[in-house]
Parts: sequence; structure tokens; C-alpha cells
Amino acid sequence: MHVIIHRVLGQAVKDGLLLRNPADAATPPTAKEAKAPEMHPWDVGQLAAFLAWAEGNAQNYALWHTLAMTGMRRGEALALRWRNVDLEAATVSISRSAGMVRVAGESAEVVEGSTKTNKPRVVDLDEETVTVLRAWKRERGGMHLSLARDDALVFGDLEGAHRNPEHVSRQFTRDVERCGQVPGIRLHDLRHTHATAPLLAREPVHVVSQRLGHASPTITLQVHAHVMPGNQRETANTFARLISEAGGA
Repeated sequence: MHVIIHRVLGQAVKDGLLLRNPADAATPPTAKEAKAPEMHPWDVGQLAAFLAWAEGNAQNYALWHTLAMTGMRRGEALALRWRNVDLEAATVSISRSAGMVRVAGESAEVVEGSTKTNKPRVVDLDEETVTVLRAWKRERGGMHLSLARDDALVFGDLEGAHRNPEHVSRQFTRDVERCGQVPGIRLHDLRHTHATAPLLAREPVHVVSQRLGHASPTITLQVHAHVMPGNQRETANTFARLISEAGGA
């Protein structure tokens, strides 16, 4: 935020709107202070236990299941419309995201825009997730036919409007506490769980990166490299074997 504000005010100085850049006097946070919160993904057993509980106990089961099984960001799921979901082809097209916007003196509102990377992507769905979404669409249509139309939000509120993303995160936290079978995590950690499990199973990094919508596989590796300790051990063993073979030659 300091970098962005400094650049904006710097441009204002160049444009003659300000005499000096006020951000010059600010003390930006250190790299340690600005570091993103540590991620705490579940393992596959913990995720399975939570989803099994949520299926019969959580009103938001379809949303929790979809987020976990696709790796979508919260805002991407809340901006998803039925026209973006092809249940026959078992795919979801992700091109929009919903987030909170606050303006001084006015109440906050949910605004829909492009995704974080501004790049649309298509994510394949597993059979169970297709079944969950089919059932969810029937349930929404049972409330009112308009909630199951192509232009309707998949995870909108009862009136079909965007849900408050922050309220959704708090609802997830409450459901995790109610479940009582798994450690507490943030809603965003479902996305990390979707990344770490395939990486630990040796799925190609570029495929995981595509599902997550990262700008490049490099970002996926930077964020999740710590979950692949086996790779380093294999390298150590391979190197030792090569040295041993060379010594016995």
C-alpha cells in the first residue's frame, strides 16, 4: 500500500497538483511486517472430514465444497453465474470477482470486477462437484425460478444479489468451529489446501497453477514450495548415489 500511495502522490507532484509527496515522510513497514499471514492448509483427511460434516450441517455446504474442490478465490465464487457453469462439460469459466469497496462517508458495497490477474480461466470439475452443483441449482430454482436462470449468481443471497464477502468468511469460521473436528483456518486457506494436496501428490506445477489462476507457475512455487519437502530429500539421495557410484567406478 505504501508503494502504491507513494507512486500515486508522486505522479500528482509531476502533474503540478502537489508541491511535494507526503508519502516521502511516511515510514513503510519492514518486509517482515508486511509479510502475508502464514497459511495453514488442511490435509486431505481434514478437508474430507469437514466436507462430510458440512454436507448435513452447513447451509453453505455447496459453496464450501466448490471453493475447496476448484481452488477459486472467494470473490471469484461470489461473482460466478450459472452461465459460467457447464455441468454437462464439467467446467467452470472464471472471469469476474466480487469484492467490498468502501468510500469515505458512504456505506461499503459489493462491486464486481475482473479477477486478480485480469485473465479468465476454465477449471475442470470432478464428478462429485458436478453433483453438488446440480443439487444446489435445483434448490435455488425451488426457492424462485429467477435464482436458477443463466444470469443468476450461483452463490447469491436469497434475493439474487451479491453476498457480502466478509460475512461469508465469518460464516466459514463459524462452521469450522461448529464442526469441531478440524483445526481452525481462514476461508482463503481452502484455496491453499487445493494447491498443496496436488503438489504433494506430485501433480505438475503448471497444472495446479492454471487451476489457481496464478500469473505463472513461478508464483505457485514461491507460495507453496514449503509443502514439498520430499523433493529436496529425493535430490539429496540422488546426489549421494551419484557420488557413491562415481567413487566405486
